[in-house]
Amino acid sequence: MSSIDFSSVAARPILRDLKSLFRRPARLQIAALCYRVRKGKIEVLLVTSRSSRRWILPKGWPIMKRRAHKTAEIEAYEEAGIIGKVAKTAFGSFPSYKGHNGGLKIRTDVAVYPIRVERQLDSFPELGQRELSWLSIDDAIEAADEPGLCQLLSQFKSELAEFDKLTPA
Repeated sequence: MSSIDFSSVAARPILRDLKSLFRRPARLQIAALCYRVRKGKIEVLLVTSRSSRRWILPKGWPIMKRRAHKTAEIEAYEEAGIIGKVAKTAFGSFPSYKGHNGGLKIRTDVAVYPIRVERQLDSFPELGQRELSWLSIDDAIEAADEPGLCQLLSQFKSELAEFDKLTPA
């Protein structure tokens, strides 16, 4: 029985296509990077995941027939009661893993849409299911345990002044 040598796949279009069938694409989640100014300082919102209680951004699976930035807006409202102005383009993305009960983890890519917070409601769909914390960007970087999220928050910190000019008022 012979085996297929995938080392020269690039030279063989049929084999390259066959190899791609065996690779599962990353799943996409949409996240909201909620931020506000308090006492002249920028704060970002982190929430805990429901199962592992890790500090993350509000996020969820794409909603069919909704643009990604609208999904981010919905997730921010459902998970944290956030109302604000969402950027129509993603600030960035990072790789992550969606944990499930029983230890199964699914690789995801997370597209992140900033939301300049206008207000936070006292009542929202997931009230009591998660902890919420407004943190300085430096404290959020320290609290988040996902390297990709930490890197994205660092980038947000360094580009905030320029980015804030582009976000709708």
